[in-house]
Amino acid sequence: MENSRLCCFAILVLMSFCVDRLNCGNATAAKADVGVILDLDTTLGKMYRTCISMAIEDRNATHNHTTMIVPHFRDSRGDVVAAASAAIDLLNNTQVMAILGPQKSIQADFVIDICDRERVPIISPATSPALPHKETPYFIRSAWCSSSQAKAIAAIVKAFGWKEVVLVYENSIYGSGLLPYLTVNLLQSNVVISNLSFIPPYAKDDQVLQELFNLMDMQTKVLIVHMPPDIASRFFQMAKEVGMMTEGYAWLISDPLTSLLSSVDSVTTEAMQGVIGVKAFVPRSEEHVSLAEAIERVGVPNQRVNRGSSALASVLRNFTSKGLSCDFNITNGQLQSSTFEIVNIIGKGDNTVGFWTEKYGISKELKLNGHKPIYSTEKENILGILWPGQTSNVPKGWEIPTSGKKLRVGVPVKDGFNEFVNVAWNQETNAVEASGFCIDVFEEVIRSMPYDVIFEYIPFATTEGRSAEYYDDLVYQYILINSTLLLEM
Repeated sequence: MENSRLCCFAILVLMSFCVDRLNCGNATAAKADVGVILDLDTTLGKMYRTCISMAIEDRNATHNHTTMIVPHFRDSRGDVVAAASAAIDLLNNTQVMAILGPQKSIQADFVIDICDRERVPIISPATSPALPHKETPYFIRSAWCSSSQAKAIAAIVKAFGWKEVVLVYENSIYGSGLLPYLTVNLLQSNVVISNLSFIPPYAKDDQVLQELFNLMDMQTKVLIVHMPPDIASRFFQMAKEVGMMTEGYAWLISDPLTSLLSSVDSVTTEAMQGVIGVKAFVPRSEEHVSLAEAIERVGVPNQRVNRGSSALASVLRNFTSKGLSCDFNITNGQLQSSTFEIVNIIGKGDNTVGFWTEKYGISKELKLNGHKPIYSTEKENILGILWPGQTSNVPKGWEIPTSGKKLRVGVPVKDGFNEFVNVAWNQETNAVEASGFCIDVFEEVIRSMPYDVIFEYIPFATTEGRSAEYYDDLVYQYILINSTLLLEM
């Protein structure tokens, strides 16, 4: 919640200062009506409302302004039509000079068009890259675009040597918006998305369970989850119930889900133990005090505030402040972020295990500009992680299902010198056991593979179980068996 409050505070301070400067011709404090459209019945909507209210209180308590911001809250009820109706009501009846929200991308897409026609700024936390932040001068995104984290996620996958991942996302404009950016960045790291798994926004429990069963049958065990908190909460609780939060699985979650973990209940947090998350790094309040001081030094032309004027929108769409540990930067209506925090969900919350920046890649500590710019994706730069199943062993990311075929390894039965290969039968289990230098090398290679390989030794011997004299015969039998299989297929 702290991160959300700081973001709301920064945006409101920025907007209120712009309004103050544009209204500086008035001797008395003026009222600035601002509309706020949220899903007020959801946990996230309630949190945003609290954050916005607290941010306004903080602003009024710590700064002298010539303009008083008055919020007018409207409930979008999780519906696109309700969000659009609320926007029309605020614009026509309340005559608001700006709108904050709505929080969902599919709702924001419609409200942006309405505000654009009325030439009124809309400041929304919607994160979908598909929203037209470049096509209209009145849209300002007050959250980090979900596409900006694609490089950070790809760097984490590369650090642990995984070659395949599965993307699980909400089937909406929000969920699918990350897909093209993540695909490109993963391919640049020689990683492929082997499967796509999407869940409808209003999926029932049986739909979620069916998708989880489909995921269980897949060989890839590295899953990237991109969905809002309400669906993610049910998804991870069910994943734990079916046994997918155990050793061998690797789960990565995206922002803003990671930033909003404080809003989920303890049952969900317990189900998500061992999950890795990325979230945009937000400096603490000291940096935002510096931001407020920096805003006070910015000047814009003296003029009265008129609804429909592009002056307020133009100031809101471009702003930059240098912080102590990172930059606060709004460029062309888009809040920029070059720093992401990597966290590991352990116990009742999350532990910071590293950072990712555009310049330095992955690092254990946040690097400042004084460091030599060497980009790294080494897993040694990430602090210790506790993976699902309460283990410190890094998941290999891929395994052959128990119902899958075993790798059949031919081993020659020999008389005499057995230091290289020795074959014996276990009388109790009736299984073939192999040992020797060549076997040790082979099994060490298998253990070093980035995925689990289930294999069995097949002895090559005469019908009497004695040594077959020539290796050429072993190779010939291999070719013969494969040719037979091809003919049968």
